[in-house]
Amino acid sequence: MLQPGGAFSNGWAIDTTAPVDVNNSNDNYHPVFKAFLAGSFSGTFSTILFQPLDLVKTRLQNPNQHVVAATVNSRIQPGMITIFANIVRQEHIAGLWRGMVPSIARCVPGVGLYFSSLHWLKSKLGKENLGPMEAVCLGVLARSMSGVALIPITVIKTRYESGVYKYNSLSGALKTIYKAEGIKGLVCGLGPTLARDAPFSGLYLMFYTQTKQALPKEWLNTPSTASVLHFSCGVVAGIAASLATNPADVLKTKMQLYPDKFPNAFSAAVYIHRTYGVQGYFKGAVPRMLRRTLMAAVAWTVFEEITRSIGLK
Repeated sequence: MLQPGGAFSNGWAIDTTAPVDVNNSNDNYHPVFKAFLAGSFSGTFSTILFQPLDLVKTRLQNPNQHVVAATVNSRIQPGMITIFANIVRQEHIAGLWRGMVPSIARCVPGVGLYFSSLHWLKSKLGKENLGPMEAVCLGVLARSMSGVALIPITVIKTRYESGVYKYNSLSGALKTIYKAEGIKGLVCGLGPTLARDAPFSGLYLMFYTQTKQALPKEWLNTPSTASVLHFSCGVVAGIAASLATNPADVLKTKMQLYPDKFPNAFSAAVYIHRTYGVQGYFKGAVPRMLRRTLMAAVAWTVFEEITRSIGLK
């Protein structure tokens, strides 16, 4: 039962003499589980919203299948616009969300695992405010844990979006890849995937936490400004981390689309450098930067609001 007054910010306190319905109590759930649920919800929202940018990024990194204009005058922007137009013309608006099922299957539990792993690691470290190197290390560890667990879905997602492979379903894709390529096919590109995602998450968390810590706490604790500030911190962190990890993303795409041609990251790197030069490592940088920046900013903003509302922080 609630009584006026007490320690809670809304001016109400719990009457400990009254019976409590433990089945409805939020405190029954482990903090790591609550972090997983909050992360999964934020991941669902951001994945659906920004899937078209990921689709365009994948196709920009595989220009032989789609648009040659992406390399005209060494500019990426025209190719991105052309690919958007081609998809809408050939596959209609719904085509921009091609690969939505594997994206959801990867990103929703992936974001949930990332946030729950991060919460667990922070609790073991015993610190809420992280230093720069602590943020990098925790971000790398948390992303590596979720990345390894979901690499088969990452392979399927990349192939779905590329247009090179025609799978009928997620389970059918798993069976087809395993039958034709074995376990190796389901984990191809794991090295570049971790080289892309782990540093991205480490750098992102460092930039995000340091930017937040530089802001006055009263601004972050004010409901009217908190969401805007969290989103702004996410945008700053996402731009810096996306540009730094784009070369690894290009290597990952090549290895997962053509595992026979590119059995390792070195062979993919040599091919890209000989064919496109240094700018080849930044193919798809614009849509990827937009997607990763906005997706991470939205995910962190939603996560921060949910964790505050359920008393996780």
